[in-house]
Amino acid sequence: MPQIKRNDLTKLLADPKQLNNTPIFLFFGERYLCKEAADQLQTALLKAGKGAVNPIDGDNEDPGQTLSKLLSFSLLPGRQVYRVSDSRIFHSKTVAGKIWEKAKQNNDSGKHAAAMRHISAFAKLGSIDIESPTPFSEISGSQWEKIYSFGKPSGDLSWADSLLSQAVGTGRMPKGGATNIVDRYIDTFSSGIPSQNVLILTAETFDKRQKFFKFIKDKFLAVDCSVAAGAGSAAQKEQKEVLLEMMQKTLAALGKRIEPRALELFFDRVGFHPVAVVTETEKLALYVGDRPQITCNDLEEMVGRSREDALFELTDAFSKRQTGKTLTILNRLQDNGTHALAILATMRNFIRKLLIFRSFQMQHSPTWHNGMSAKQFQSGYLPAIKAQGEWTDLLGGHPYALFMSFTKASEFSCNQLKIWLTLLLEAEFRLKGSPLPQHIVLEELFLAMLKR
Repeated sequence: MPQIKRNDLTKLLADPKQLNNTPIFLFFGERYLCKEAADQLQTALLKAGKGAVNPIDGDNEDPGQTLSKLLSFSLLPGRQVYRVSDSRIFHSKTVAGKIWEKAKQNNDSGKHAAAMRHISAFAKLGSIDIESPTPFSEISGSQWEKIYSFGKPSGDLSWADSLLSQAVGTGRMPKGGATNIVDRYIDTFSSGIPSQNVLILTAETFDKRQKFFKFIKDKFLAVDCSVAAGAGSAAQKEQKEVLLEMMQKTLAALGKRIEPRALELFFDRVGFHPVAVVTETEKLALYVGDRPQITCNDLEEMVGRSREDALFELTDAFSKRQTGKTLTILNRLQDNGTHALAILATMRNFIRKLLIFRSFQMQHSPTWHNGMSAKQFQSGYLPAIKAQGEWTDLLGGHPYALFMSFTKASEFSCNQLKIWLTLLLEAEFRLKGSPLPQHIVLEELFLAMLKR
């Protein structure tokens, strides 16, 4: 059966014969969308009212034990659905850098549980001993490269060591399994399992080249719940369509509607976070009580802006020299309680990264040139830069995202970037030792930087 998109799932669920002949379903991509689509399938599978769902947490799953359950005949009547959330069976070294990046981003954003989940998966991928794990900071650079197939991040890794220690202490580390578990799964499903048993897998991080992934896609059913990432117009359009779908579905279930002019404001504040769209929509619906319509005033009162998205938009508007938009976002951040020093830290990290990338471009070899294509960057320039072994933590992200950052860095001179860092330092001194209100200091800073 070919791989299908999430939007095509409803048509498939209307075919009972197809459902009854499929023993394994995979949902991959955006985490919340995978969960929602898997919920729809689960409802369809148990529509007759007989059967049971056996939930399995992928964070603590023993894949071998799950396979044993799938091979067993249940004494209970009806279909037995084994549902593994956040399955790690599709992980491989090729996604190690992505998992590490997600762990760091969640830790920096204060999302402790998500950071621990990703760091546990990262440790498991490197076959780190669960009983007595080696701290990440103590793994040598050469050993790290051998284990994870990317350079060891520079800087202080104590945050990752702490998360690993907590994961072990709280039993969050995944249990081990047979080294050939993927082959065992393929052999088992090729031979067949008891007809009453069904396996549902959801996976946020995955390697499409992995054998089991290809096997499911070719033989059974894989549902793509991915959404285009980035700030491009096509990606933004796709993201907004998904969010609009989630919102309308939630409002319909609650018998509410929203003012058309409030939609843009809502999406602008929440950003691309499907689960947040649902929870914020529910909160608005409860807030308006008996009123059938949600207004802009309700939105202003109840929906705060995502700090992470707003900070990204701040650096994006700043790099495009959009003075008015930069100051508007700056004011929004402060209105929502973001401290001035946090804003300065974001700008410092952003400009520092641009300066490092610009310094790479100033080297004689490898040669950077304006107009370089993404393919040339990924196949030639980036590997040559990585081979130098410097700033590996900044070069471990997605190749296209790095290409866009290098392209942006080429628009500025090293001297200009250094001046900006100096202005940021001076602003920090004023914030810490001056009676001036923080919004005055920040506005003066951004106007000075954009003028230069």
